[in-house]
Amino acid sequence: MSVALGIDTGGTYTDAVLLDDADDRVLARAKALTTRADLAIGIGEAMHRVLSAGGDHGVAAGEVRLVSVSTTLATNAIVEGRGAPVCALLIGYGGCVRDASTLARELGTDHYALIPGGHDISGEEQEPLDLDAAREAILTHAPHVQAFAVSGFFGTRSPSHELAVRDLVRSLTDLPVTCGHELTQRLDALRRAATVALNASLIPLLRDLIAAVQGAMAAEGLRAPLMVVKGDGSLMASAMAMERPIETILSGPAASVVGAKHLAASDDVIVVDMGGTTTDIAALRNGRPRLSPQGAEVGRWRTMVEAIDAHTVGIGGDSRVSLDEQGALRVGPQRVVPIAWLASRHPEVRQELEAQWTLGETRPGEATGEFYLLQREPPPGEPGEPPTAPAFMTALREGPCAVRRVRSLLRYPTLYAGYLQRLERHGHLARVGLTPTDAAHVLGIFGEWDADASRLAAALLARRLGCDVEALCRRVIEETSRQIAREVIAKALADDGLNGHHQDVDSVLIAGALLPRQDTLLDLTLRLRPTIVAVGAPVAAYFPRVAELLHTRLTVPPCSEVANAVGAVVGSVVARVQALVTPQHEGEVLRVHLPGESADFRVLPEALAYAERRARELAEAEAVRAGAADVRVELERHDHTAPVANGFGADVYVETRIVAAAVGRPRLAPR
Repeated sequence: MSVALGIDTGGTYTDAVLLDDADDRVLARAKALTTRADLAIGIGEAMHRVLSAGGDHGVAAGEVRLVSVSTTLATNAIVEGRGAPVCALLIGYGGCVRDASTLARELGTDHYALIPGGHDISGEEQEPLDLDAAREAILTHAPHVQAFAVSGFFGTRSPSHELAVRDLVRSLTDLPVTCGHELTQRLDALRRAATVALNASLIPLLRDLIAAVQGAMAAEGLRAPLMVVKGDGSLMASAMAMERPIETILSGPAASVVGAKHLAASDDVIVVDMGGTTTDIAALRNGRPRLSPQGAEVGRWRTMVEAIDAHTVGIGGDSRVSLDEQGALRVGPQRVVPIAWLASRHPEVRQELEAQWTLGETRPGEATGEFYLLQREPPPGEPGEPPTAPAFMTALREGPCAVRRVRSLLRYPTLYAGYLQRLERHGHLARVGLTPTDAAHVLGIFGEWDADASRLAAALLARRLGCDVEALCRRVIEETSRQIAREVIAKALADDGLNGHHQDVDSVLIAGALLPRQDTLLDLTLRLRPTIVAVGAPVAAYFPRVAELLHTRLTVPPCSEVANAVGAVVGSVVARVQALVTPQHEGEVLRVHLPGESADFRVLPEALAYAERRARELAEAEAVRAGAADVRVELERHDHTAPVANGFGADVYVETRIVAAAVGRPRLAPR
């Protein structure tokens, strides 16, 4: 038997599956809690559980011939600003930089140097490279950073200066270094510099994760190649991922789309992946996911990385259910740990909830029914740390601490709200509270953990709203379903190019369609044409209602709760190389621009033949380096001309773009 192991690290759970490589049949599946402070812990636990489950079905570790991981590491690190310190070496950027503080913000680092050099749009040197200035900058910044990023002005047209500075970094330090032309061929100097700086900042983090995963594999006796899911849904070898971690952003949403397509065997659908923390929405057309036309956007960063065009919203099974300032029910966007899960592991939680019910609400707006759970010890001397923090930490070490107790432990908790928020944001504390998952427990839709504790927590909130528990839980499920439906509409409008027009009217019409009234003049109905393919553990509780609201069909494929892990392993390796042919010197020369090289020709047919041949060779070599076997290459050619000014005569040749796409399945470990 030949088996592949797929792993996906979500915001709440890390999923793992074993697939029969012959027929892609799921042999075993497992889940573990995602350990955000150290993703490798959750990955190792999920790996161990799925291999144990596979052993019950006769699957031995030696039969696993491929391991592939989709990871949230890059996305989370960018959003949370946890990248390693880097130095950006910018060659020839002096003329386009006017404000040093703005540049530091654009790059995400205060460590940078402007070095004379660079090229023009034709690839001609605009100024000689100043290697002495580069050497001084490298030696100055090396003691303070963990990686270098090199970006040359028009380095996509001629990377010679980037390569020279890269070699200098390697000769003077043992730090990793990334060049801009290695990541993108697009033009936009500052965005390219920011992209390469982000990539460099992620290299040490991903190297640590890969090493930890490989350690877990070794502990389980696995000797298979390790692949990582890219943001466009394709796969690359772990060695390449450590060089280009930026390409793994939006890895999770990409894996969900690939997995949903595989499990549902559908080509033109809306894929909605609902997890504990977020819901991701993406469209499949002709069997292919739509890619972000301007590059993947994460947090405040717009990168030049090709990634799936997914709409992510902070609504999931573990979204916090609370009351807003006006006392109205609110679901999300903050993620909390479900009460049902906590009480199943800490029985004393139910006793605390019973005590709160007996005591009643002591202060208006108090967060009854919520707890803090210690995830990992914070370092001493955190900003804003209160003098009573040691007592608070002692209580947390003993087990879950009710939020109402924080008032007495910290004495003045409102003064230390920022301190508590930082502990949560950095993964030291987890907040526990009522969630849609708890509402599903109360209504009998879902029953994995302690439903009685969920009912107690719901009763505390229902008392404040003046309704019964079941009514509250039905409202939570309905509100969650409506929010998801609203976001599906937003994604469909964006893909149709209709968002942003008459937004106030749009909002009113959408609200009217999702919350119909009998006393209106307009009968508003929205119908989503494509079928919704819903994946993720909680979907059965919400998506029948979502499909009803959108008047569309719903498919929940088998094994939908581990679709992302399936997507992590069924994808292919894809390498794309672009060749650009442009006339130079008033058409006397035709220049072929390729990644890392260029060549000149006198006649167009020779230039085009060379461009096609080299693009094919480079794409195939890149795919093999990324871990592909049995590679096939497809070419796309786009010729661009322009009419002459007076309208007479033949059109003027402008350029030709040739894209070579090399595709292959990952290489497997030998039997």
